[in-house]
Amino acid sequence: MNPRYAELLQRAGLRCEYCHAPAVAFNFPLEVEHIVPRAAGRDEDPGNLAVACRSCNIFKGAKFVGLDNETSESVPLFHPRKDRWDDHFEVDTDSLAVRAKTAVGRVTIELLRLNSDEQLFARGQWRRLELYP
Repeated sequence: MNPRYAELLQRAGLRCEYCHAPAVAFNFPLEVEHIVPRAAGRDEDPGNLAVACRSCNIFKGAKFVGLDNETSESVPLFHPRKDRWDDHFEVDTDSLAVRAKTAVGRVTIELLRLNSDEQLFARGQWRRLELYP
């Protein structure tokens, strides 16, 4: 486990920094991931580290930009150290789907599959336990 895990998890508000999954809902630690991958020249600087659930980390992989289907432009993914979550996303209180407010939000939702059936089911369970949103 990353030696900075506890510090990073606290900084993240005890949630995945991408989908806002509550850390307490899992029986294993969230993952520490590189916002901009090491392959792109970034290192272990805390400003380049984020806490992510397994789903977000797997689907994000080494991506940090994506194609916006509405504009066909290359757009950066949500960057937890530079962007505010509420500026790019909102949660539909009925469906629990994460909705985009910006191109960054659209690209992130699509690439990380934030509204997959599994994510929506999990959010419903978390809401019943009063852990989400």
